[in-house]
Amino acid sequence: MTRPISVAIAACSFLLLVSACVAAGQRTEPPPGKSPTLASCDVFPPDHIWNRTVTDLPVHADSDTWVDTIGRARTVHPDFGSGLWEGSPIGIPYTTVGSSQAKVEVDFYYPDESDPGPYPLHADVPVEGGGDRHALVVDTDACVLYEVFDVSYENGQWYGGSGAVFDLGGYELRPAGWTSADAAGLPIVPGLVRYEEVEAGVIEHAIRFTAPQTRNQYVWPARHQASNRSGAEYPPLGQRFRLKADVDVSGFSDQARVVAEALKTYGMMLADNGSAWYLSGAPDERWDNDALRDLKSLTGDDFEAVDVSGLMIDPDSGRSR
Repeated sequence: MTRPISVAIAACSFLLLVSACVAAGQRTEPPPGKSPTLASCDVFPPDHIWNRTVTDLPVHADSDTWVDTIGRARTVHPDFGSGLWEGSPIGIPYTTVGSSQAKVEVDFYYPDESDPGPYPLHADVPVEGGGDRHALVVDTDACVLYEVFDVSYENGQWYGGSGAVFDLGGYELRPAGWTSADAAGLPIVPGLVRYEEVEAGVIEHAIRFTAPQTRNQYVWPARHQASNRSGAEYPPLGQRFRLKADVDVSGFSDQARVVAEALKTYGMMLADNGSAWYLSGAPDERWDNDALRDLKSLTGDDFEAVDVSGLMIDPDSGRSR
C-alpha cells in the first residue's frame, strides 16, 4: 500500500534512516564523504571534483584510443620517493606556513594569467628539482594554497613563470583559458600522493599524472591546454582515468596497494605533458622505494578513461553532482 506523502516525509525526518525513506517512496542522497586533509585544512570540500569517486562513471568513448596514444604497454611510474635523484628530493615538495609568514611580491613572466599575490615565499621554501621548479605553500591558518611555477630568487627579488592562489574551502576554478603553476590550470597539491595518506591507509582524491602528448584542448575541471596537436587521438588536459576494477593488486606492498586502490576509486587527472603514466607525489624519507616499485607492474592497458561530464554543475566551478 502506498503511504500518504505526509507520512513518508515524517518517517524520513523522524527516523533519519535510508531504509525508511526508501520504503516510504522518497529519494535520498548519500551522505557527503570526507575531504582529504592537510594539517588543519580540508583540501577542497567533499563534493569537489578532485575528491569525487569515479567507480560509477561510464567509460569514455575515446578511452581505447587515448590509452593507445599514451602507451598501452608503458608502465606506471611513481614519480616520488625517498632519497635524492640528480641531487634533489624525488617528487614535488610542498611546505606549510602560518598566516604570520611574511608575503612577498613575485615578478611573473606570464603575469596576465597569474594571481598577483603576494605569496608567502621564504628563504627555506622547498623547490622542485628539474626544469619546472615548483614552489607550493599551504597557509594552514587561512587554508589557502599558493603555487608558483619556475620560481627563483635573485638580488632580493622573487621571480616565477606563473602563479596561482586557491581557497581550499571553495570551488572556484581558474578563469577559462588561464594556466596556473601547472599546465592544465589545475592546483598541484590536491593531486599529490602524500606519505601521511598512505600511512593512514587511504587516499581520498584523484592523483595528478602526466602523458607525453596531449591535445590543444582541455576538459573540465582543467582550464588551459599546452599543445599544438589537434588530433582526436591525443587526450585533452584535465581528462580523468582510472585503474580498471578487475586489476588484482592484492599482492602489492602496503604502500603501493593504497595508491593502486585510490587509482581505482578516485582515478587520476591529466595535468601536464611529461613521461607516460607518471604519478605525482611529495618526497618523504619514509617512502620505501622498493615497495613503491610494485606500481611499475601496472601498464597503460590496466587503465581506462572515464567521462566526468555528467558530474559538472557549472563549468566555472569544481563542485560536482
